[in-house]
Amino acid sequence: MPPDAATPTPADHDSWSTLKRFLPYLWPKDNPALKRRIVIAIFFVLAAKATILSLPFAYKNAVDAMTNGSQEAFLVPLALVVAFVLGRFTSLVFDNLRNITFERVGQDATRQLAEDVFHRLHRLSLRFHLSRRTGEVTKTIERGTKSIDSMLYFLLFNIAPTFIELTAVGIIFYINFGWELVAATAITVVSYIAVTRWITEWRTKLRKEMNDLDGRALDRAVDSLLNYETVKYFGAESREEKRYSSATSAYAEAAVKSENSLGLLNITQSLITNGLMAGAMAYTVWGWSKGELTVGDLVFVNTYLMQLFRPLDLLGWVYRTIRQGLIDMAEMFRLMDTSVEVEDLPGAPALIIRQPTVVFDNVVFGYEPDRTILHGLSFEVPAGKNVAIVGPSGAGKSTIARLLFRFYDPASGRILIDGQDISQVTQASVRAAIGIVPQDTVLFNDTIGYNVAYGKAGADENEVLAAARDASILPFIEQLPKGFETEVGERGLKLSGGEKQRVAIARTLVKDPPILMLDEATSALDTRTEQDILRTLHRIAEHRTTISIAHRLSTIADAHEILVLDHGTLAERGNHTALLTKRGLYAEMWARQASESQSA
Repeated sequence: MPPDAATPTPADHDSWSTLKRFLPYLWPKDNPALKRRIVIAIFFVLAAKATILSLPFAYKNAVDAMTNGSQEAFLVPLALVVAFVLGRFTSLVFDNLRNITFERVGQDATRQLAEDVFHRLHRLSLRFHLSRRTGEVTKTIERGTKSIDSMLYFLLFNIAPTFIELTAVGIIFYINFGWELVAATAITVVSYIAVTRWITEWRTKLRKEMNDLDGRALDRAVDSLLNYETVKYFGAESREEKRYSSATSAYAEAAVKSENSLGLLNITQSLITNGLMAGAMAYTVWGWSKGELTVGDLVFVNTYLMQLFRPLDLLGWVYRTIRQGLIDMAEMFRLMDTSVEVEDLPGAPALIIRQPTVVFDNVVFGYEPDRTILHGLSFEVPAGKNVAIVGPSGAGKSTIARLLFRFYDPASGRILIDGQDISQVTQASVRAAIGIVPQDTVLFNDTIGYNVAYGKAGADENEVLAAARDASILPFIEQLPKGFETEVGERGLKLSGGEKQRVAIARTLVKDPPILMLDEATSALDTRTEQDILRTLHRIAEHRTTISIAHRLSTIADAHEILVLDHGTLAERGNHTALLTKRGLYAEMWARQASESQSA
C-alpha cells in the first residue's frame, strides 16, 4: 500500500501555479461583500496615486512664483504651498482608508486558507502523521498563512500602483523635458528591476535553506520537549542541547549569508537610483543654464524622482517578500495536495447499526508493500459478546484496531459491522460507532471536564458527571480544589496512569458507542490499579460488543472467546479453559506469564 505522497512540484517552485492557486482567496466567489471591499480599496489606491502625481506641479509653480514674482505677490506661492501640503495629507487619508477597507479581506483570506489546511491535515491518513514531524508541519503552516496578508497587500497596493506611477511619470517627463529624460528613466528602471530580480533569485535559495534549517531546529526543540521525561530518565540534557545547538548554529550561518546578500542588494539598488538622480538633476541644471528650464523644473524633477524611488526601493523589498511568500505558500500547498489514502466513496451512506457484530473476512494488510502484517485473517465478534485478541508482539493485534477504525484500508478482504462493509460507508459513521480505551492515553492540555466531554460534541454537564461516576473517577475529581476545571497538563502528565485511564474510560462513556475497543488498556498499570480499572471496564462492557486486545492474559480470561494471533494469522480460538486444554500457543503464553508472576 503506497504511503501518502504530495503532488510533485518543480524544485524551484512554480510561482505562477502558486499564485493561481492563491487568487481564489483574494477574489472569493461566494463573498460579494469582500469583492466590493477590494474594488473600493483599489479606488482609494488610484485616488491616492492621482493626488501624489499632482503634487510636484504645485511645488514647481510655488518655487517659480517665488523666484520670478515680487514679494508683494506672496499669495500665489502661499496658496500653492498650502495645496501641496493638503495634497500630501489627502494622499495619506486615502492610503489609510484603503488599509481600513482592505483589512477584512486580508484577514478573511488568511483565516480561510488556515482553515482549509487544518481541514486537510485532519483528513490525511495515520501513515502521514506518523511519518511527518509535528514541528515541521506547524512551521510550514505558520509561514504559509502569515505570508497571505502581505501577499495580498503588496500585489494590489504596491506593484500595480508602482507601474501606474512609472507610466504617468514617463508621460509627464516626455511632455515637459523630451524623450531623453524618459529614456534615461526607463533604462534605469529596467536595470533596477533586472538586478533586483537576479540578486533576489540568488537570495531565494538562501531563504529556502533558512526555512529548512529553521524547521529542523523547531522540530528538534518540540521533539525534545515532548519527550521531556525520557530526556531526564537518561540524563541526556547536554546531548539534547548539543543537538539543538547544531541546528540553531546552522540556521545562524544561513541567516548571516542571507542578511549579507541583502546588504549587497541594497548597495546595488542605491547605486542605480542615485545615478539616475544625479544625471536627471544635472540635465535640468544644464537646461537652466541655457535658459530653457527654471529653478522650479529642478525641484519638479527632483520631487518626481524622489516619489518614484520610494516605491522602487520598496519594489525590491516587495519582490523579495512576494518571492519568499510564494515559496512558503508553495510548501503549504504541497501539504494540502498530499493525497488522502483513505477516502469515502462518492455518495457513501452512513453506517446503520442494529446488531453490532464485527467480522474480519479474509483480511490481508501490510503497512509496506513488502511487509504483510495480516495474512487472510477471518473472525467474527457476535453482538453483545466480549472477544479478546492475544498473541506475541508483532502478531498484528493493534493493527486490527487501526483497521477497524479505518485509519487504513486492507489490501484485500472485508471488514463488516452489522453486515456492512466499512469501506462502503462513511468514515465518520464508522468511528462514531466505536469507542476506544487505548493503552497510551493522551489527553488534551486542557481541563478534566474538557477531556471527558470530548467524547461527544455538545455533551452537557449531566452526561459528563454520569460518565465520571461510572468510570469511578468522580470521587477523585471532587477532591480536587478546581474539580472538573483542573488542568491535566501536556498529554495529561499531571495525572497518574490510573487517573488518565479513567478519564479515557469516562470519555468513551460520554460517547456511548455500541462497539467498545480495549487496546491493552491496563498493561501500563500496577496490579491494584489494574484490578480497579478492570472492574470498571467489565461494568461498562456489559450490553456492548467488546474487543479486548491484551498482553496480560489474566485480564481477558473471562472473555466469551479468545483469538490467538501468530504472525498475522489466527492460530487458535476458544475460551480460556478450552485453550489451556489444547496445550498450544495460548497455554504456552499462559504458563510463561504465570512463571514470571511467581518469580516476581
